[in-house]
Amino acid sequence: MKKTTSLTLLLSHLIAIGFGFALGIYLLPIITAPTAPDNAAVAEAATARMFVGQFDRERADSDALHWGEGEVSINTATISLAGTLAPGPDYKLYLSPQFVETEADFQRLKASMVRVGDVDTFDNFIVSVPQHIDPADFNTVIIWCETFGQFITSAGYQP
Repeated sequence: MKKTTSLTLLLSHLIAIGFGFALGIYLLPIITAPTAPDNAAVAEAATARMFVGQFDRERADSDALHWGEGEVSINTATISLAGTLAPGPDYKLYLSPQFVETEADFQRLKASMVRVGDVDTFDNFIVSVPQHIDPADFNTVIIWCETFGQFITSAGYQP
C-alpha cells in the first residue's frame, strides 16, 4: 500500500473515532438521564414559590451547546424549572449572591456561592434545597457543568 493511502486511511479513521467520541459525550447524558418530572409536578412545586426567575438562551457565555430556557421557581424546599436545558454531563445547580452569566464571573464568585444539588434531567427539573440553605440569601440560580467547567445558564430572581 502506498504511503499516502495509509496516511489517508489513518487520518480518516482518527477523524471518525474523534467524531464518535464527541457524539458519545453529547448523547450519554441524554441516554442515562432519569425520567424528567412532568409539567404537573413542576407546577405543583412552583405553587409555593417565593421567587421566580427566567433562564434565557441569550446569556453572555451561553452558546449553541450550552444554554437553558424557561421559568425557574424558588422556595425554601425546592428549585424547579419549567423549561429546557441543553443536554450535558454533570450539571450542578448553584445559588449566587451576585448575578453571573460568564465562566469568568462564576470562577471569581464561586467561593461566595452554594451548591444546591445535581441537575439530572434536561426537560424540567426539581432539585431539593438542603435545610441549611436559605434562597433568600442569594439572588441568582446558576447551572454549571462541573466536569468541563462550562457555564450553561443563569436566572436572577431578586434585586
